[in-house]
Amino acid sequence: MSASTPLALFVGIPGTTLSADEIALFRDTNPLGLFVGRRNLKTPDQVKALLESFREAVGRDDAPIFTDQEGGRVQHLDAGPWPIFRSFGQFAALASKDFELGRKALRLSTRAMGTMMTELGLSSGCSPVLDLVFETTSAVIGARSFGPDPDVIAALGREVIDGLLETGNMPVMKHIPGHGRATLDSHKERPVVDASRETLMATDFKPFMLLKDTPWAMVAHVVYSAYDNELPASISPVMHDVVRKDMGYHGVLISDCIFMESLRGTLPERVAQVLDAGFDIALHSHGDIPESEAAAKAARPITEDTRKRIAAGEARLGKERVDVVATHAEVEDIFRSAGL
Repeated sequence: MSASTPLALFVGIPGTTLSADEIALFRDTNPLGLFVGRRNLKTPDQVKALLESFREAVGRDDAPIFTDQEGGRVQHLDAGPWPIFRSFGQFAALASKDFELGRKALRLSTRAMGTMMTELGLSSGCSPVLDLVFETTSAVIGARSFGPDPDVIAALGREVIDGLLETGNMPVMKHIPGHGRATLDSHKERPVVDASRETLMATDFKPFMLLKDTPWAMVAHVVYSAYDNELPASISPVMHDVVRKDMGYHGVLISDCIFMESLRGTLPERVAQVLDAGFDIALHSHGDIPESEAAAKAARPITEDTRKRIAAGEARLGKERVDVVATHAEVEDIFRSAGL
């Protein structure tokens, strides 16, 4: 690979603009992408200027810039003039009353959200969540899930994936191979799932396998003791092979945020753990200049296989757009008519 090949790393920033030092760092290190959160997203003009400045710094107009925009409590575009979107749990409730109506409303909502992000210059909202939810599931998932039935999750997840692709926004299914049986929040602790291989394949892993054509997937910081009783999936070579071979997933694999406390060691060590396990990209979703510099030193250029996976996903992005406000209003009318 050439010296200009991007690093297998997403970086984050603390503010709403890039400082001169941040611009210099990103120009010199060339991280693949940027992850922005609520702290970075305030107004349409500000967002567009921020994203443009990152892309200018790395010298790539197509540099991916991701956020978390699922709907419900996980939507980082909530401080400006943007619509507030419903959670996946609410669409599942509608689908339980009228499945086809639930699918229709979800597709409409997704197309509105995808259009909104694409027009701002955001590449992805890191959606959909395909984790199952049970009574014992950590509250970190909750209404972000479509429920406990893997077939329902896959059917509704398909609406999100296709709706995003149609509007030029990259779907990222998460948290592969499944966070639903975790009783602990991987942001704070290291969850261990003790279910058997047979159970996992028939339940938690199933939506991801049914939707394995999704271009990107985000890997959970969860231990699956039936396969690897020590390491979370995101840093486990064993789980990398499970996802690639047993589950048959061949798209881009990006880790969940490496700041999460399920991982251990220094920031550079965590970057190296993700990449050494065979995953495509490490996600460092927030941080200051010293942290980003340390992460970049531990990263390495993306591989040719990763480049091909990224290109294959980008080739599937459509150019459809909808009226965001009108489409969102149509979705709200559907819910009101259903008494939800």
